[in-house]
Amino acid sequence: MLHCGIVGLPLSGKTTLFNVITRAGAEVKPYPGGKTDPNRAVVSVPDWRFDMLAEHHNPRKRTPAQVEFVDLAGLSRDASKGAGLGNSFLSFVAEADALLHVVRGFSNPSVEHPEGSVDVLRDYKIVNLELIYRDLGVIENRLGRLGSKKKLSPEEQVEKELLERCQESLLSEVPIGKMGLSQDELRLLRGFSFLSAKPQMVVLNLDETQRDPRMSGGGRELLEELGEEVPWVSVYGQLEMDLLDLSPEEAAEFTAGLNISEPGRDRVIRGAYSLLGLISFFTCGPDEVRAWTLRDGATAVDAAGAIHSDLARGFIKAQVVSFEDYRAHGFSIGACRDAGCLRLEGKEYRVKDGDVIEIRFNV
Repeated sequence: MLHCGIVGLPLSGKTTLFNVITRAGAEVKPYPGGKTDPNRAVVSVPDWRFDMLAEHHNPRKRTPAQVEFVDLAGLSRDASKGAGLGNSFLSFVAEADALLHVVRGFSNPSVEHPEGSVDVLRDYKIVNLELIYRDLGVIENRLGRLGSKKKLSPEEQVEKELLERCQESLLSEVPIGKMGLSQDELRLLRGFSFLSAKPQMVVLNLDETQRDPRMSGGGRELLEELGEEVPWVSVYGQLEMDLLDLSPEEAAEFTAGLNISEPGRDRVIRGAYSLLGLISFFTCGPDEVRAWTLRDGATAVDAAGAIHSDLARGFIKAQVVSFEDYRAHGFSIGACRDAGCLRLEGKEYRVKDGDVIEIRFNV
């Protein structure tokens, strides 16, 4: 299962966010960076479409899509030089498929900021620079080994030239993920697990008095820095942690005056799912309503294989209707067929997020 690693400076609220995401009720105690073993949890992806399908079909089993989160220890300044947990931390980051970068926007005198003050743009850059420095170290080691060879193979020459381009970009503090590399180039680099190449979403951790994230220390500058390339979401981490002890009715009443239309937890989980490049398709019936996970761009035969390998092996056609059409016609396959919106698709059909699918197969 693909997973998102939660990164950020110590005391930024990463573990609070992790507990909110996983609905863990244990008390969160700030730690200065001495924790090494990451916490892992698999959580359901909030999806109103799945809820509506399950409500209508009332199946014996309901299986939503899921995504895994890993709470990593705080990344100290100079971690790439061995400070804090150093390389042991960075090795955990390398295993992540995408990164949730928690940036502290709240002030709390009882939780000392490791940099002495709240400045979200500065903190964002500190973490990203450490990821860049780690990648530069990996490139320097590899280029050193290639440079020691008397003659390079054609493949090694291509690799060397690509790594030199990456090195030049990183020395200019431009992450590998922003270089606009082709899919073939990214495949060549996959074995290096470059940290600055990983998809990243910023989670701005505020308190309930900070209604506008731009008003937090450096918030406006941070959002300008992110632009449209890096997705971001703001959450009230500690507030949502406190709400875990309340009933849904009490929580709704408590947040009514704060203009919170949707829990930050739900927005973070859905954002992480999208960040990983994942989509959902649905199968429906009296036994089970299920949301299945695919990579964006996957085909109908991939969908069949996600359900069972036998369906992929004996694939004939996929019976497909969009969720919107399925809902508009009373959640009835027969009504969708009569209306002409039920389609038969072949192996190469690219599954769309929200498709309701039934596989026809013969084994």
